[in-house]
Amino acid sequence: MNIAQVSSKLRVQMVAFSGKLSEGLPKVMRRFVAEAVYGIAARGSVRLSEIARALGEEISLKKTIDRLCVRLAYRGLRSHLTEAVIRDASVRIREDTLLVIDISEIVKKYAKRMEYLCRVRDGSEGELADGYWTCDVVGVEVGEAQIIPLYHELYSPRAPGFSSENEEILKAVDVVSRHIGGRGIWVLDRGGDRRSLFYPFLEEGRRFLVRLVGDRNLLYRGRVMGARQVAVGCSLPYTQVVVREDGGKERVYRIDYGVRRVRLPGRREELFLVVVRGFGVEPLLLLTNVYAGARRDELWRMVEAYLTRWRVEETIRFIKQSYDLEDIRVLTYERLRNLATLVLVVAYFTAVHVGLRARLEILARYALMAAKRIFGIPDFHYYALADGIREILRRSDKGPWSRNTKDPPLPQLSLF
Repeated sequence: MNIAQVSSKLRVQMVAFSGKLSEGLPKVMRRFVAEAVYGIAARGSVRLSEIARALGEEISLKKTIDRLCVRLAYRGLRSHLTEAVIRDASVRIREDTLLVIDISEIVKKYAKRMEYLCRVRDGSEGELADGYWTCDVVGVEVGEAQIIPLYHELYSPRAPGFSSENEEILKAVDVVSRHIGGRGIWVLDRGGDRRSLFYPFLEEGRRFLVRLVGDRNLLYRGRVMGARQVAVGCSLPYTQVVVREDGGKERVYRIDYGVRRVRLPGRREELFLVVVRGFGVEPLLLLTNVYAGARRDELWRMVEAYLTRWRVEETIRFIKQSYDLEDIRVLTYERLRNLATLVLVVAYFTAVHVGLRARLEILARYALMAAKRIFGIPDFHYYALADGIREILRRSDKGPWSRNTKDPPLPQLSLF
């Protein structure tokens, strides 16, 4: 099978996938979704000029850009596509799937006219800059390489209707939970150590694993004390060697871990404080309402679950870098948010729809082969897969439609 055949089959599958997610939208919007998903994947860019070039229309580039810009302002597009992605992914969410919540940022250091720009912390530079926040939810299994992008929402504290970061997180939890029910374990990093999050999780019966800061008050043996104080003297009967990739280099850690049963002050639910030493001077403190008894396998499951969260940091970088999200250039808030959601759709197609389905195995292999990497394909192969898809589609000047197709194909079209 040559590149032209692979490209043709990929276009058909991408249009069918887009049609499935956009079902229920007006016809012009269904066509727009297919074109936007194709353009972002083909060019690895969220710039409307690049998406327009990928479509290869026989009209002026400006007219194509103008049409895309008008469609991008459609209210309801964001919620429709987000719900469709989660609904499609829900069958892949198991009882103990980790649902990792991550607050990240899009830096627009030199932007002036973009609507509701706010101050964010530039993680790469370690300083404040203008930009937007994003709230992401990614599904991942402990010990498995597969990731499932579920939710990707851009927001600004300066926008009308914004309440708080807590509300953005709880909204993401509610939207995802609407389709997966009580399955999954919600995992938050140190920023999730907030009473305003703990209490809703407990009241809704949602399982969670949260990294604590040392001064979080806990009830231990009838006394209220800080989490760091509770950890002092905790028996750490188990030892494990952990390898973590950091900055392209592998680092080996020897960690010791144990657990203490605690409660939150004023609450009756039994919780578990998992104490891990070996990653730094201070112990790693994890609070969970998932049973973590004294047995090694039960306790290690919680430690490994948090360590798995590190992989999601790479997922967020994959989404931002593979589609050059920080080069987003539309000016209005509604268009910015809709474009961020279209990136979620492309990332989901790449990471799940192409990467897992058996009937697309040969397509994934060709995409990986097309990725031009001097030193081979890294363990996190979604970068290479996204590169490969872009390389395949760039060789075609047909856009998502064949020359004789005027309307989007029906959603039930299959690849083979």
